[in-house]
Amino acid sequence: MPDYATLAPSAPWRELRTTRADWDDADPAALESMLVSAHLIRAFEEKVLELAGQGLVHGPAHSAVGQEGGAVGSAALMRATDQINGSHRAHHQFLAKSIRYVAPRGLAPAEDFSPAIRGLAQRSLAEILGLAQGFCRGRGGSMHLRWAEAGNLGTNAIVGGGVPLAAGAAWAHKRAGKGDVAFAYFGDGAVNIGSVLETMNIAAAWKLPLCFFIENNRYAVSTHVEEATAEPRLSARGSAFAIPAWKVDGMDPLAVYLATKEAMELMRNGGGPAIIEADVYRYFHQNGPLPGSAFGYRDKAEETAWRARDPLDRLASEMEQRQIIGSSGVAALRERSLALMAEVAHELVEQADGKNRIKPALWPDEGFRDHGIRGDLSELSGQRTEELETFSGAIDGSAKFIDAVANVMQRRMATDDRIVVMGEDVHRLKGGTNGATRGLAAAFPDRVLGTPISEAAFTGLGGGIAMDGRYLPVVEFMYPDFMWVAADQVFNQIGKARHMFGGDIDVPLVLRTKVAMGTGYGSQHSMDPAGIFATSPGWRIVAPSTPFDYVGLMNSALRCKDPVLVIEHVELYNSTGPAPVDDLDYFIPLGKAKVVRKGTAMTILTYLAMVRPVLEAVERLGVDAEVIDLRSLDRAGLDWQAIEASIRKTGNVLVVEQGARGTSYGGLLAAEIQNRCFDWLDQPVQRVHGGEASPSISKVLEAAACARPADIDRGLRQVMADQGRPLS
Repeated sequence: MPDYATLAPSAPWRELRTTRADWDDADPAALESMLVSAHLIRAFEEKVLELAGQGLVHGPAHSAVGQEGGAVGSAALMRATDQINGSHRAHHQFLAKSIRYVAPRGLAPAEDFSPAIRGLAQRSLAEILGLAQGFCRGRGGSMHLRWAEAGNLGTNAIVGGGVPLAAGAAWAHKRAGKGDVAFAYFGDGAVNIGSVLETMNIAAAWKLPLCFFIENNRYAVSTHVEEATAEPRLSARGSAFAIPAWKVDGMDPLAVYLATKEAMELMRNGGGPAIIEADVYRYFHQNGPLPGSAFGYRDKAEETAWRARDPLDRLASEMEQRQIIGSSGVAALRERSLALMAEVAHELVEQADGKNRIKPALWPDEGFRDHGIRGDLSELSGQRTEELETFSGAIDGSAKFIDAVANVMQRRMATDDRIVVMGEDVHRLKGGTNGATRGLAAAFPDRVLGTPISEAAFTGLGGGIAMDGRYLPVVEFMYPDFMWVAADQVFNQIGKARHMFGGDIDVPLVLRTKVAMGTGYGSQHSMDPAGIFATSPGWRIVAPSTPFDYVGLMNSALRCKDPVLVIEHVELYNSTGPAPVDDLDYFIPLGKAKVVRKGTAMTILTYLAMVRPVLEAVERLGVDAEVIDLRSLDRAGLDWQAIEASIRKTGNVLVVEQGARGTSYGGLLAAEIQNRCFDWLDQPVQRVHGGEASPSISKVLEAAACARPADIDRGLRQVMADQGRPLS
């Protein structure tokens, strides 16, 4: 019979319960401030539910009535420079952190509410109602609350979606070395999400000062936690990643306070992340003013039992026993909190025809609809721009493309210590799998981060760093197909952040990836991502085809305050072309295409690795074609001035791309050209693209799936034939 040894977790996992002595020793001022905060939050949430019941909240109203103890207990010790984010149910956490920010010395129950508290309540309610004076100018509503000044990074409608972003803030805090911490609040429904668990792993491996604060309210909409997991003590997740964890009664604000105090000491002193699981209870359904029992997934007896443990009553009772406050003082605080919210709501809502309505003047102007999807690129104004034809520095005419990739990053990291590079194996293998980060790890060991295989976590972490604003992340996807693994972070989080949070935040992030068609890596490693990213708001896209262009476009991408996808191609890596010898500081503007061959018979629009074979085909067939290397591919970056000038001249358009038809970029481009340039076209826009299927492993089938020189030839012949000028 084998011998067995019982294994113990590497990090402590404890349940913390308060004692009478803890309450006796508690700072009365801290208890008072938590009580006031809790009453303000309760009154706020009740007003939101009241307005929702009147049909004045457009969209969900995810209230946290009953869960205030976790929010006020954890926020009570936060610095202004600590940061938090939360989930779709986060009014209470947003308010608790913001109250702590506007009243850092605390709040006394008998004091009048300050103008700052009133302003916080009004702007928060205005945001939930979708009004222009809200923190996100009405765009965020109940689920997307951001006030960066107060340390609120932005709450999140995607379950678990904000957790990787909070890790980015925590990384920035660790790098800054000032002892600040980040909190990611999420619920029992998020604790089994892959990106959350990935982030726990990376935070532990990198010892990030991040608290994973789990509000276990027992229900993800209507599914009970014990239906969703075999281990409903959710803080047990810490044992898998060697993260110290605390389990507390979230209906006891002091228990949360004490656990947070211990967790903060650990995090501020370099001990890495912490987990706090607070058992709480939402009194109402997932959304709206009805209890869960009205929907049949829990009974009234359960709800009554939890209401008997109300966190506001618990605080008040313990304080009354110690003569810190009397019952009349608690009642007065409650009335003043309700009165404040009534006054605030009255400033936003009016009566018309016997019904309440939003005051019409407070709605955002419809012209604000698209404002702030991306920035205005003013950060690039005044920079020295160059094209190869105007460049006066020394040029190496046969430089390797991959060397230009590594060299420009070496130069930028040497001149800008904000830049941090991260991705799988970027710190090893002499510059990653292709040499793109060659020499960087040796020169900047603390800024080149080899990540676990966890695209969702490290991409979101990069997004969090970007939104924090102190550092500039360059994230590498080894292959662009991996964007689907990290799709939430790429598209829902990073791409939408600027617009969603009001249009005036910066998201400076560069995402590098390579198209690997022709390498035999098959369907899951070979796609061209341009078509997918171009249909997703917020991203800028560049696709350099020469070493010289790569340097200038990467410099612009790194200066840009929007997220930028930089697409590379394995066919180009070992190709040679002109590149600067020692001047790596010029820029090529984003949104500037290049006419690489002039002509009058047709306009050919292409990019990346297809530029060279297009030029070769044009010369081989003797076509008088104008060839434009698009270089910038996002909607805002298309150089319509150059494209339209060419189409006016030629009247015929051929779009050439290598990748699959289904995810193609050319379909979007052709549709735009048809809409904008219809009167100048002599025939419909023609296209060259790959097949419907993704590339296969088989060399023959892979070649058939991609656009080849023969396909380009056929495209040229078709355009000329449709003009009545067939090629011989």
